[in-house]
Amino acid sequence: VMENIEKVTQHLREWRPGRVTLHYHHTRDGKNFVWDGDHIWRVFNFIPSAAFTESRDETLVRNAGYAFGEFQAVLSGFDPTVLHETIPDFHNTEKRYEALEAAVEKDPCGRAGEVEKELQWLMQVRAEACRLCRMQQEGLLPLRVTHNDTKINNVLFHPKDNSAMIVIDLDTVMPGLSLYDFGDSIRFGAATAAEDEKDLNKVWCDMELFRAYTKGYLEGCDGSLTDLEVEMMPTGAKLITLECGVRFLTDYLDGDNYFRTHYPEQNLDRCRTQFKLVRDMEEQFQAMHDVVAKY
Repeated sequence: VMENIEKVTQHLREWRPGRVTLHYHHTRDGKNFVWDGDHIWRVFNFIPSAAFTESRDETLVRNAGYAFGEFQAVLSGFDPTVLHETIPDFHNTEKRYEALEAAVEKDPCGRAGEVEKELQWLMQVRAEACRLCRMQQEGLLPLRVTHNDTKINNVLFHPKDNSAMIVIDLDTVMPGLSLYDFGDSIRFGAATAAEDEKDLNKVWCDMELFRAYTKGYLEGCDGSLTDLEVEMMPTGAKLITLECGVRFLTDYLDGDNYFRTHYPEQNLDRCRTQFKLVRDMEEQFQAMHDVVAKY
């Protein structure tokens, strides 16, 4: 993790001289962390800023999109293969489906019977769900440096005008697809309801927020994406949402061992909101493509 952060932040400093950059301070022997035998400690530069856990403000959402787009653009010349894959197969949807099948077969909590409808639908859309994986394997989509947690709370904003200053929380930086980073921002930032909303009538993709984020993101990318990557941006949003739903459902069947839960059915509620969001994106798919084409 720390080797990845060191390489990425060094590249960012070299390509953005004079700009605020995340920097972990080093020990006398040159390490960017300290282990005292019980805990690992890290110290990075303090950056006076504003931060938000979520926002419906279109200007703020656009600025967040710009920050992650610029992050992608500055690192477009960086070789992602020199980074460690700290979470193997993190966005390998095929592996996520295999894990789901294993959870259904074992069914340790006896929950599989109550999600037959979800399982049937997931198997029907499996080929589409794994589309980006196949395209990467076929060399159609380039491997890039990806952040893998592109929520608005991982952007620091200028305290006076809320312009984007810097992307933080680089612990999950590793090789991946730009479409997953873009898509996860939309999954979280353009959804109209909480991730565990029980009333699915409240769940859809807010096209105004999608438009704001997409505009900022593409401005920040500054032409660094391939034409196919740009064309596939709505697909990235839909498929990362579907994959996340698979992960929530797998964890529910396994007994809620991965995602923190506050009540027994929370992972089930989470997976259902994701699947509703996917279906809504499908209904608005042409509108999403029109927004991407415009910007």
